[in-house]
Amino acid sequence: METKEKIIKYSLLVSVLAVLVLGGSLIKNTWFVKDLSGTIKIVESLDENTIATTTIEAKTEQAKVSQDKSAGCENSSYDFDCYYYFYNDLVKKKGLAAAFTDIKNRYEKNSYVRSQCHPLTHVIGRATAKLYPKVSDAYKYGDPLCWSGFYHGVMEEIVGEIGIDKIKNDMDGICDGIPGKERYSFDYYNCVHGLGHGLMAITENELFESLNYCDYLTGGWEKTSCYGGVFMENVIVDNKNHFTKYLKPKEPLYPCSAVGQNYKNVCYLMQTSYMLKVTNNDFKKVFDLCRTADAGHELACFQSLGRDASGQSLSNADATWAKCSLGEGYEEQSNCIVGAVKDFISFYHSDREVNVLCAIVSSDLQKICLETASSYYKSL
Repeated sequence: METKEKIIKYSLLVSVLAVLVLGGSLIKNTWFVKDLSGTIKIVESLDENTIATTTIEAKTEQAKVSQDKSAGCENSSYDFDCYYYFYNDLVKKKGLAAAFTDIKNRYEKNSYVRSQCHPLTHVIGRATAKLYPKVSDAYKYGDPLCWSGFYHGVMEEIVGEIGIDKIKNDMDGICDGIPGKERYSFDYYNCVHGLGHGLMAITENELFESLNYCDYLTGGWEKTSCYGGVFMENVIVDNKNHFTKYLKPKEPLYPCSAVGQNYKNVCYLMQTSYMLKVTNNDFKKVFDLCRTADAGHELACFQSLGRDASGQSLSNADATWAKCSLGEGYEEQSNCIVGAVKDFISFYHSDREVNVLCAIVSSDLQKICLETASSYYKSL
């Protein structure tokens, strides 16, 4: 049986993912994607179930870096590849602190960097792991900016270095050196959750295979945290330079509708970002879709929608409440608020700003809003 503390820490899964503006290179049914080796492929969707790929020559890293390095990507501000190589180069030459200073400055002024901040902090994390290949060393210098993408990126790089052949035997030991493991610290959560991201990278986004690898972890809390990383990566993998076959526009609840019962709740906690994408950001329609989720998992879907309400507004209280109020009745609205509260606290790493949200929600929701804020902040 899981301890009470483990159950409380399970709620960390709700708050990790903010809605990202997905900027994939889509031409009709064709995607340009890049695998771990840097090889560029043309991926064509011939029909709903058939994918064809063609490998083309990859650009060299040097060529990409020189593309706009001198201008820091200012002349190609909507080019993910430019930022990718820019931040790799910056970490290598000037260090992690310089990279975070730069991205924080851009975040305030550049809407594209804001929309891609989570995957860009993945990039910074992967670059850092090349300098500090031990998880605990890399995490020492981390920053939770943009939903802890840095920590996820570190794990992607480290898991990639271990490789698919050895990962089963190493799963339990990868996060052993993280401070606070015994009390399920936020760093430890980010490490185990980050394993899920890393597994998706080394399996080339094979969701079911990645979930099976998570099951090699010993603890139930650890497995669940790892599942969250897998499902989160499946949603954000729809960004530029990635492609996933485990999202279906005509079945917005997939893969949650297809995975085993032990994976479903975690899946629904991540899925509404994609559901919003395929419904043109129609929150009311996604509330409707959440009502059709597998029995017993509807509330997780509503909480996921609350996280997205906060994420899309950069945790603006008025905008978040306007979206959560679209739910029908107390159950839907309260779970939406629970998800939003956790996202506010994760975004600010503070419980101050969430008090503004709790003050403007309807009176019947204020108690659960404040109680969630108090308990969740303590859990961090």
